[in-house]
Amino acid sequence: MSSETQPRTRHRRRVGRRRALVGGLSALGLTGAALVANGMLAPAGAVAAAAGWPKPTDDRPVTRTIEFSGTYDGGLKRFYGSGNLGDGGQDENQAPLFKLKDGAILKNVVLGSPAADGIHCMGSCTLQNVWWEDVGEDAASFKGTSASSVYKVYGGGARKASDKVFQFNGAGKLVISKFQVADSGKLVRSCGNCSRQYQRTIIVNDVDVTAPLQQIVGVNANYGDTAALRNIRVHGDSGRRIKPCVRYEGNNTGKEPKQLGSGPDGTHCRYVASDITYK
Repeated sequence: MSSETQPRTRHRRRVGRRRALVGGLSALGLTGAALVANGMLAPAGAVAAAAGWPKPTDDRPVTRTIEFSGTYDGGLKRFYGSGNLGDGGQDENQAPLFKLKDGAILKNVVLGSPAADGIHCMGSCTLQNVWWEDVGEDAASFKGTSASSVYKVYGGGARKASDKVFQFNGAGKLVISKFQVADSGKLVRSCGNCSRQYQRTIIVNDVDVTAPLQQIVGVNANYGDTAALRNIRVHGDSGRRIKPCVRYEGNNTGKEPKQLGSGPDGTHCRYVASDITYK
């Protein structure tokens, strides 16, 4: 396959304790956006990730790609492909369920099956509390062409991706945090054979990985890609078969990329043993 187009338990929060925490952090100068950026005040997605998969509030078939700018809040409905988007196969070049314009935010969405080609980000984007029950071709593809593009995946989870969950085709930086992945091939892959290649930066932090999984991250060393892994928790892999980071020699000719090696090297795969714990 080408890399190019390749019952939740609810816990009631203690409001007084939360306000006390906010007050203490505010005294340290950490308020508003700073709190969110530091992950100290988690959104609903983080709670769901800790407690299990969310129960969709309703079902909504999608017969035509939902394209938007600004913010789209799905209200935790389950969206799934129907009509031309209901094939459910692994063919290349499928249309996505959602197409996000530069700067768009998609939140509180469950993608059911069939999920077509998931989500396409055409520039910087944020995916917050988004869940993929059964990944189709890819869960999300990041396609911005600017080196300043930033793609953020915060909260949520994905499972049953026969190949990869996140396909990084474009330029810029991808940050994945407070996410969970299970029963998949790879969490994220920097495109190995796109006709146009870029240097890409990947950060994976505070993520739960459940076997089976082949790789967490795959990068192209020859294009200067980097992947930083922090606070990764691996479940069900006592034999440590999952490769945290794999280096490839990418190309722009469509050929299958050559695997160069795996493990931390301080340059392209940036992590140490203590960054990954096995449960």
